[in-house]
Amino acid sequence: MSGRLQGKCALITGAARGIGFSFAKAYVAEGARVAIADINSDRARAAAVEIGGNAIAVEMDVTKQDSIDRAVAETVERLGRIDILVNNAALFTAAPLVEIERADFDRVFAINVSGVLFTMQAVARHMVARGGGGKIINMASQAGRRGEALVAVYCASKAAVISLTQSAGLNLIQHGINVNAIAPGVVDGEHWDGVDAFFAKYENKAPGQKKKEVGEAVPFGRMGRAEDLTGMAIFLASPEADYIVAQTYNVDGGNWMS
Repeated sequence: MSGRLQGKCALITGAARGIGFSFAKAYVAEGARVAIADINSDRARAAAVEIGGNAIAVEMDVTKQDSIDRAVAETVERLGRIDILVNNAALFTAAPLVEIERADFDRVFAINVSGVLFTMQAVARHMVARGGGGKIINMASQAGRRGEALVAVYCASKAAVISLTQSAGLNLIQHGINVNAIAPGVVDGEHWDGVDAFFAKYENKAPGQKKKEVGEAVPFGRMGRAEDLTGMAIFLASPEADYIVAQTYNVDGGNWMS
C-alpha cells in the first residue's frame, strides 16, 4: 500500500461485513483511521478488533435520524473529524410488480435512499463547519442504470442514489467536498444467498442456479469480489480524485458500459 489516505478519518456505513468491511481494511492499510458503522453493534466491534487499532466500531441505524446524528458525533469525538464518508449500507429485495408490498418498498427506500441522503447531509454539515473539504462516496449499483423485471424497487432505489450523487456533488463542491459514487455489478458474498433465493422463488430455479448464471454472464468471466472494488474506493477518497465531481463509476467486469 502507498499511504494515499495517511492521516485521514473515514466513516463507512454497513461496514461490519462484505464490501464495507473490505473498504475499511483497505483504508486502514492506506493509513486512514476508520469508523465501522453498522446496525449490528456486536459484529461492528468484532470487525474493528479484526482490523486493529486504527478501526473503531460505531452503532448506526441509517433509517433513524437520531442514530445517524449520534454516530456522526461519536465518530468526530473519537477520531477527531470525518474526512471521508462511504455510504455503503443497503438492502436488496425482489418481487414481480403485482406482488410488491408497500412495507417492503418503504424499508428499501428508507435504507438505500433516505439513509444515503441524511447520512450524507449530517457528515456534510460537519465537513462544511470544519472547513477543508472532504470526500463522500455513495454505493450505487448496475441496477441503478436500468430496470429489471423482478427488481423494480431495488433498481429504483439505486437510480435514486446516482441522482442524489449528481445533485449533492454539484451542491457541495463549492465547499471542497467531492461527492461521487461506485456502481458495482454482481458481487459475490453472503448477501447473494438471499438474492439467489429471491430468483429461485420467482424464476423457479434451483438454489445456486441464478448465481451461477449471472457469474458466467459477466464479460470478465466471473462475479466480482469485494476486493475488486477497493481500488476505486481508495482512489475516490484520495487527493487524486480532487477534480472529479458528481460521477458514478462502474466497477462490474464489463456488465454495463456508459
